[in-house]
Amino acid sequence: MILRRFAPVVFALPLLATPLLAHEPGTGAHGGVRVDAGHYHAELAADGTPTVSLYLSDGSDKPVPADGFKANAILVVDGKAQRFPLSPAGGNQLSGTAPVAIPKGVKGAVQITAPDGSSAQAKY
Repeated sequence: MILRRFAPVVFALPLLATPLLAHEPGTGAHGGVRVDAGHYHAELAADGTPTVSLYLSDGSDKPVPADGFKANAILVVDGKAQRFPLSPAGGNQLSGTAPVAIPKGVKGAVQITAPDGSSAQAKY
């Protein structure tokens, strides 16, 4: 009797806890903004030059080798979308060159494709 009364609450608890497992955007090890992107953390590092780096790590913040990954960045600079690819650059880094200088803290998104073909999106 008691179990039936509380069953909806018991079954709903995992659904309530799931958002708590996600990380808030924060500063990554390379000084960029780190966000969740599917099964990964993705740190976007921009410093006011056209070169942009994306660093991948797992849920435990351990580096994930970037070999075999691809990414496309769409970042907004001065109200205009700047689109450019990112490719492996050694270790857990993907890198690319934008058509314009990309300021630190830029807004936008990066579409990441893993070697197995799965994809994730990082929003900044």
